[in-house]
Amino acid sequence: MLYKRDEVQFGEVIKVIEGEIKFNTGQRGMQHDYSFHHREDRVNNTLSYGTGYADAFAEWAAFVAGTKYQFSEKPLQQLIDYYLDGICKQMVYGKFSDPGTKNRDVTRFDSHHAMGTTTPERLLKTTSYRKNELEEIIKIRKGEAAPTLSFGKFFWQTEHFSFQRPDFFTSVRMHSTRNDNMEVPYNGEGLMNHHRGDGTNYITRTGDEYTNIAPVYDWQKIPGTTILQKPELPSENEIQKKGLSDFVGAVTDGKYGAVVYDFKSPHDPMSAKKAWFFFDDEYVCLGTSINSRAKLPVSTTINQCLLSGKVVLMNGTKKSTVEKGERSLDEVKWILHDGIGYVFPEVQKVNLSNQAQTGSWFKINRQSDSPKDEISKDVFKLWIDHGTQPSNASYQYIVVPATTEQEMDKAGQQVKILSNTREIQAVSHSGLNICQIVFYTSGELKVSENLTIGMDSPGTVMVKTVGAAVKQISVADPSRKLGKIHVAVTGKIEKSGENFRSFWNGRKGVSEISIELPQTVYAGQSVTIEL
Repeated sequence: MLYKRDEVQFGEVIKVIEGEIKFNTGQRGMQHDYSFHHREDRVNNTLSYGTGYADAFAEWAAFVAGTKYQFSEKPLQQLIDYYLDGICKQMVYGKFSDPGTKNRDVTRFDSHHAMGTTTPERLLKTTSYRKNELEEIIKIRKGEAAPTLSFGKFFWQTEHFSFQRPDFFTSVRMHSTRNDNMEVPYNGEGLMNHHRGDGTNYITRTGDEYTNIAPVYDWQKIPGTTILQKPELPSENEIQKKGLSDFVGAVTDGKYGAVVYDFKSPHDPMSAKKAWFFFDDEYVCLGTSINSRAKLPVSTTINQCLLSGKVVLMNGTKKSTVEKGERSLDEVKWILHDGIGYVFPEVQKVNLSNQAQTGSWFKINRQSDSPKDEISKDVFKLWIDHGTQPSNASYQYIVVPATTEQEMDKAGQQVKILSNTREIQAVSHSGLNICQIVFYTSGELKVSENLTIGMDSPGTVMVKTVGAAVKQISVADPSRKLGKIHVAVTGKIEKSGENFRSFWNGRKGVSEISIELPQTVYAGQSVTIEL
């Protein structure tokens, strides 16, 4: 067409290209939450195939920008929304790939690097839409600016939660009956990825904490996961599995959030109820009902990353620097490594390894160019051993992602764990006046002397208060089965809105609030109401 200078046909082709910038939820392509699925297994491909998708459209959009063939404004805006709210929000500061999003590409040698600026620069040529945000991403990637964004975003079509503050980034990766757990190890890559969708919770300050760690990794001790510790992983043909639980999701107001994972392992006879509660300076990790029928130990891994500097331990009343090695530690109050603190509200027995681990790229990636030499790296690994065949085991710990040794004794003091049972997991934060609750069944929870929160079905809720008054409520239905969710709170609320109704029940002394939930392609998304 270009060679023949056929302007009419070229214009028609551009319209076809432009028309492919669209949602394709439930099939291959961009999903309504701005994640990306490349296959019908609905595994997260946002930072692999999904990035190539955006790059291609940005290239064509820039190519015809300022001409009579320029893309229409609506698809351009959707492309930029996808780039900023999908791709960039699954990246550390919009600069590095979040390890939690990676599939088989996690085992590619030297795959970790800062993203380039070509695509956002091309998008800037097409429209002024969200210009400042695109310019900030470019500056961050060039090292000319520090990140400023604070957000909590749940990709409900993909079971992925991203959380960022200017000085740290973390995420939770899950799977459900709606999504498979992990990509197939195509082309001999990702040969030990069996558990990388099982509630994975990576935490990073710099973006380099996990760089090229894959060949020496312990693939049954992945951050955030609760895993049966087998003598060896199953066959690579057993990696991809259908999810077994539908109660998987998150509640968020766009800045804070709580994540729930009613975990049933697709690989092992093991289950656990897991939840994460995210605030500005810390987040809380809870697990309960950890049960296994197998005669093997079960571990919850807090972190496994490259060792960087010293490890400081507070157990009992004694603070010390931990020598290199592997050991079991009793009565641990907190541990600090590389500016990230791990606080135990009740003294905890933990296992710590800060020593060299060995392996090879070829063991995890059979590509012809994978290095075969054995290599060694110093690794920090922290985990809780629940013993063999645990019955109703539990854990609780607080991650403080950007802190110092001097601040550790006060870390997490504004956080209160209200419940960690098979019925309710809940945390409140006194500094933010936020309470986040996971109801696995209908029930109620006394949050304070002046506030009780109830729900007549399973679900998740986040409540913000000013004084004794409830000012904001966010809800979500992780199971995606409900049309409405009903919340009861103490205090008289007589306000109603477009998607909610409140009723004062004088006999019970509570306000009963009925909130309409998103449906179809938006089922699983949170709803926030202002009171």
